[in-house]
Amino acid sequence: MIYNPKVSFPVAKQGVYANTATFGLMSDSLLEWRHEHDLDYLVGGSTFKIKSMGIMEELRVEIANFFNSKQEEVALIPNLSIGLNIVAEGLNSKKEKILLLKNDYPSLSWPFRSRDFSCIEIPIQDRLEESIIETIKKHSISILALSLIQWLDGFMINMDYLKRLKVQFPDLLIIADGTQYCGAHNFDFQNSGIDILACSGYKWLLAGTGNGFMLLKDVVRERCRPKESGFNASGANVSLFQQWTLNKYFEPGHLDSLAFGSLLFSIKNLATIGMRKIAEHNTCLAEYASRELLDMRFIEETYTTLSAPSTIFNLAGDSRLFDHLERNKVVCSKRGQGIRVSFHYYNTLDDLKVFFDILKSY
Repeated sequence: MIYNPKVSFPVAKQGVYANTATFGLMSDSLLEWRHEHDLDYLVGGSTFKIKSMGIMEELRVEIANFFNSKQEEVALIPNLSIGLNIVAEGLNSKKEKILLLKNDYPSLSWPFRSRDFSCIEIPIQDRLEESIIETIKKHSISILALSLIQWLDGFMINMDYLKRLKVQFPDLLIIADGTQYCGAHNFDFQNSGIDILACSGYKWLLAGTGNGFMLLKDVVRERCRPKESGFNASGANVSLFQQWTLNKYFEPGHLDSLAFGSLLFSIKNLATIGMRKIAEHNTCLAEYASRELLDMRFIEETYTTLSAPSTIFNLAGDSRLFDHLERNKVVCSKRGQGIRVSFHYYNTLDDLKVFFDILKSY
């Protein structure tokens, strides 16, 4: 285990927290930072707030280092939904044809489906990778938009496959939702096949709500021309109207130093622990949980053959099972036709053993 999570995350003491896919936990150290931030605002007023705007550029540097991107490729956004709506509004809906996965996260698909784009959906099933390639060829798809990990059942796309796909179709724009991926698994933006990555910070990055980011490769500026405009995008320089870089179109207005400072604090904390260690720990949890749930027939064998397991699982079960888990202090969610559980680095193998004992007692 990386360290004792019960010390840093009070909620982890109260039972089995298996709901990071809904909300990540707040650490006591982040709470302390937030208290100090607001106390400084209380006594410092505008002097503190103006000074605190430096958080945004420090955060941009940290995100670039953490995900191996360029600083000018980083856009700060309040959440994934706003970021992807800005992207969709900047694309030419009459020229672009979008490929989506059926039942993907609504905030990933709806920005395209609610506009005049031609959208095609394919189900996640056997031969998914071949099906994506066949659909791209058959329908002249120009944009693939998908979540790296599916919100309902934890299906995880193969990152090497996306790299190969980009080589095979260099003009294909690949847009990814990384909200269920970033913070749980290692991610290298420059060496991925992804052109646009959008992510909210309140799940696996453990940063609370109101913050997120986008990563945008140079090729995006040729296809996406956002219309958003505001004083913040210019760096508060009235002479620079619409002369800003692509990432600044996503930042037209003031950004909240408390929300984005929380993201900065959390990313620094993850970096201190080491993202490789966290990813290895989460992979260990995922493999163990996958084996046990398969043996207990709470997930189907086809689930384990489609992709490597993430730390999100959808259990076959109804409201009675959900009530049983709640009574035994397992925090989880109803999703789709089953019950979604999800584990992060503050979960231990002992947590999982307790969880499986609770399942067996049902």
